[in-house]
Amino acid sequence: MPICIECRYPISRLYHVLHSGNGGSHKPPPINRSTKPTQQPRHSSDTNNEKSLAGTSSKPAPNALLTGDVRLTQCPRCKRFADKYVEHDYVVLFIDLVLVKPQVYRHLLFNRLGRDDDELDPSITRLGVLLLLFNVYLTWSRIESLPHMTASSPIPHLPILLQYAFYLLLCAITTLAQHLSIRWLAQALGLEARSVYDAETGREDVENIPGRSTPNGISTALFVSSCMKLFPILMVVWRFEDAGGMVGQGVEWAVALQNLEALRILLECGYVGAAALVGVGWTSRWAAARLILGSVRLEQCL
Repeated sequence: MPICIECRYPISRLYHVLHSGNGGSHKPPPINRSTKPTQQPRHSSDTNNEKSLAGTSSKPAPNALLTGDVRLTQCPRCKRFADKYVEHDYVVLFIDLVLVKPQVYRHLLFNRLGRDDDELDPSITRLGVLLLLFNVYLTWSRIESLPHMTASSPIPHLPILLQYAFYLLLCAITTLAQHLSIRWLAQALGLEARSVYDAETGREDVENIPGRSTPNGISTALFVSSCMKLFPILMVVWRFEDAGGMVGQGVEWAVALQNLEALRILLECGYVGAAALVGVGWTSRWAAARLILGSVRLEQCL
């Protein structure tokens, strides 16, 4: 169930579509009760109207589909728009993510990317793969820039494909360790979601409310709040000296703060609880990286 991004009050839907973009109304044709009603043929305009009416569902549709007059739902508690980001494009969403606005996190985690079946949204899967591949590039370039620490390691002398496979495995294991440790601690603290039986569908769905989250919901929050890892891609376009890896360290600290804020908003556990989750996750990630790099005599590159 979607929520109001201002006060976190559960609502039934985020917006209403008044009529389609072609100006046609949605009034059904009159029925002659003296004769048996006949089935009207389906025209392209009827199909467009049905697609426009699909916007009355609880999940926000892509902005390109909102071709008609859209009325945002007003929250019955705070009397403000329940989710103003329904009408905003992705540029605004990204800017507000960088500014760490709680409303945009609630929009993404609860109203757009949250799912009742505890499955990752396909866009989150693609984002996770992108972050993983870019993390491989950053880790590889950082370790190669320290030749005095890699002289005794066999990794720099391997073929290029084997080197890439090693760093890909390293980044995949460290990311998995971070996510699994945070998900385990959230479950241990009682922050997991509860299942609710739906009498209409005959199945159990997961409550999508603040303060409770599914395991994949936690991973979604971590991926969304790690988008700042993509900022160093500018280093590929403009070459400059990064003395002591200050840029990389600054990005890591910024991502940690973003993770803390995302978990705090998602789980409603306060800054102390969110800091504990982030600390356990990053400690697990560091331990996994040290174990793998230590096996090939690269532990000094951490």
